[in-house]
Amino acid sequence: MSAEILINVTPSETRVALVENGILQEIHIEREARRGLVGNVYMGKVARVLPGMQAAFVDIGLEKAAFLHASDIITHIDQVEELDREQLPARDISSLVRQGQYIMVQVVKDPLGTKGARLTTDITIPSRYLVLTPRSNHVGVSQRIDDEGERDRLKQQVKEVVDEQLGFIVRTAAEGVGDDELQQDARFLRRLWEKIKERKKRFSKGGVLYQDLNLGARVLRDFVGGQIERIRVDSKLSYEQLKDFVDEFIPELKDALEYYEGERPIFDIFDIENEIQRALDRKVNLKSGGSLIIDQTEAMTTIDINTGAFVGHRNLAETIFNTNTEATQAIARQLRLRNLGGIIIIDFIDMQNEDHKRRVLHSLEQALAKDRAKTTINGFTSLGLVEMTRKRTRESLEHVLSSECPVCQGRGTMKTVETVCYEIMREIVRVNRAYDADQFVVYASAAVSEGLLNEESHALAELEVFVGKQVKVQVEPLYHQEQFDVVMM
Repeated sequence: MSAEILINVTPSETRVALVENGILQEIHIEREARRGLVGNVYMGKVARVLPGMQAAFVDIGLEKAAFLHASDIITHIDQVEELDREQLPARDISSLVRQGQYIMVQVVKDPLGTKGARLTTDITIPSRYLVLTPRSNHVGVSQRIDDEGERDRLKQQVKEVVDEQLGFIVRTAAEGVGDDELQQDARFLRRLWEKIKERKKRFSKGGVLYQDLNLGARVLRDFVGGQIERIRVDSKLSYEQLKDFVDEFIPELKDALEYYEGERPIFDIFDIENEIQRALDRKVNLKSGGSLIIDQTEAMTTIDINTGAFVGHRNLAETIFNTNTEATQAIARQLRLRNLGGIIIIDFIDMQNEDHKRRVLHSLEQALAKDRAKTTINGFTSLGLVEMTRKRTRESLEHVLSSECPVCQGRGTMKTVETVCYEIMREIVRVNRAYDADQFVVYASAAVSEGLLNEESHALAELEVFVGKQVKVQVEPLYHQEQFDVVMM
């Protein structure tokens, strides 16, 4: 598999595209005015303690207070370190934190919709090969490293740099890495942690202790592996900054990084702009003629599979199975591309054959294996739906690029012209009973005004007779379809 990373930089926005075999798989967007907060470490002030929710709201300098649950603080907060860890989960939130207290916290989820950021006191600082876990002497190894011999080697090597106060988790990128690189990574993380502790003393009354890297550097650190053939950047300044970063921390990528000087916009190389637009559509067409319908809501994301124009070649069961199998590949790609997280419900086309169900689930698991975000598949329910979860830390592509429709307020539908016409007539009757007026003037959109004067003209004439008043209709070009005003004259 060939993979390439394209980085498009403008003064106000950075976009990073991961392309595998010529197909866009992931798009990451960071705007200067709304930089992601995940990974940042703060000294925050506990604003409110809510025993009923076993949680606290913490002021870290954002517009909305951040949320800290008891399960995210009980093992690492300073004042409970000496207590029996096994007894801590039963303790009340009020005994763990108090209002007005300053504590060190890290953002694990960006603010999403109406929710504030999610916090933890379990601080973790990632680097290229390791993740630092302060106040722990544990050594963990990524589950994605399958070879037991390699796992033992990495664990043994990292144990040499662990002490009572600092532990480490070995990342997937460390597989096959030499001892010197691991030692260098560990030393870097130790220095970084010392700087954070120094800043903690200086900002004991609140402030930013550590900010994660910018988007371009995070991408190179987090998911650049040996399969990446080329990294192209269209900004000279950003290229120089990434070059310095690569030279210091990821020297093996030095030859892959290059400055893009082409006349065409860098995202036009693989038609990425159009792919981004298609990723905002509800409908995703499959090559066979079938389709996916993806609906993202506050509570969950639902995905419906349809056969569409695909009629198959053998029988109905095989047609359904082939469509569902093809859909698993498209679903895995769309989850990564759109950065969908939380609860996901997949409505595959009904299959009676248990072997077909098992093979479709296996195909979905295989397709999701390349996803860096943690996914959990719970299998088919009694209703034939597949329940799964995908870890969500940042906003989805739709939330980054789009806002709620001012007309439908997120419903996704508008009232018909007929419905609005009837609402106007009911409003005229209501106002006529409450107030004394000589006549009424209705201000409405062009479509509704036309409906009142044409299709509903007979009903409007009957209304004039009923109320005994003249009703005039006036077009208001700036009104949307659901908007109207009834004015007494």
